[in-house]
Amino acid sequence: MHRHFRYIFVQLIGPFLIVLMSLTGVVWLTQSLRFIDLIVNKGLSVTLFLTLTVLLLPSVLGIIFPIALFAAVVYTYHRLISDSEIVVLRASGMSNLRLTTPAFALAMLVTVAMFAVNLYFMPAGFRLFKDMQYEIRHSVASVLLQEGVFNAPVEGLTVFVRDRSANGDLSGIMVHDSRDPLESSTIMAESGQLIRTADGPRFILLNGSRQQIDAEDGQLSMLYFDSYAFDFGADSEFSPVRFREAKERFLHELLWSDDVVEERHRNEFAAEANRRLVSPLFALITALIGAACLLVGEFNRRGQVGRILVGVGAAVAFMSTSFAVQSLLVSMPWTAPIYNLGVVGVGLAVGYLLIADRPLWPLAPALPRRAR
Repeated sequence: MHRHFRYIFVQLIGPFLIVLMSLTGVVWLTQSLRFIDLIVNKGLSVTLFLTLTVLLLPSVLGIIFPIALFAAVVYTYHRLISDSEIVVLRASGMSNLRLTTPAFALAMLVTVAMFAVNLYFMPAGFRLFKDMQYEIRHSVASVLLQEGVFNAPVEGLTVFVRDRSANGDLSGIMVHDSRDPLESSTIMAESGQLIRTADGPRFILLNGSRQQIDAEDGQLSMLYFDSYAFDFGADSEFSPVRFREAKERFLHELLWSDDVVEERHRNEFAAEANRRLVSPLFALITALIGAACLLVGEFNRRGQVGRILVGVGAAVAFMSTSFAVQSLLVSMPWTAPIYNLGVVGVGLAVGYLLIADRPLWPLAPALPRRAR
């Protein structure tokens, strides 16, 4: 391993990690805002809050990695050019290909990391996140523990809780059960608890009354109790079984799924599988774009602002176009081969610019050839 390779590679690592951690922190903060309601209204613990937000991070790393790598490559090579280090290395006979090798090596490592994230960490984390989110949103306990709100956990059932304590005790409870129109009833209790049993969720009510009006003669019947068990009954709404989304499935589940009936879901799964296999190449392409915008062409002592702007524009155009086409793969699956060839073609074109050191139109005005 040559000294110039180690030197440039080490120079790339620092900016890459800084940008990666900065963008990850920003994304984490934006994602965490979605769970403020769960903390304020449903008493979500801090530990569970942190777990949910961390589980979402792998699903956005596929976007953060190429951006962080592009920024690191542009910053590092711009600084090397400004300090005339690239000029010295070129004077020693090094080509653009050798100068780009450290960035390419780092891009390969990032590509491998993106494959690991796309094929395992992202589906595993998102699956666990959706399971926990489903449990929080559809658990009767989390729904009923909203104070001062009329809740309808199942159709025909209305529950009101005035207050709750830190240990889960409820007070000021009213339950109106109209699931059977002929036997609708209203139950009021001073306190109670909500427990889960093998037969479903159940209310244990203390010191209250049960009122029921007979549908035939209109007579009111009252029942005063010290303890009363109210059974919600089995309901599919509380079943943990659910259809898993495309992001929750591993690659083999996307390609060979037995529980998919609708054609729309098949297209979604095929598009997601294609995205996971192709998107890691974005790291290689953005790194090559960043290196090409600074290394190809002649050295300009007045600065490289124009080159950097061209590189940023090219990278943004490539990423935005790729994401736009990915969203079309569901409705137009026949475009997947064209899209894949396009991604590979862009990578080969940028690689040619570096090897040939001869910018092609429309970059020629912005990146003139080196004076001979």
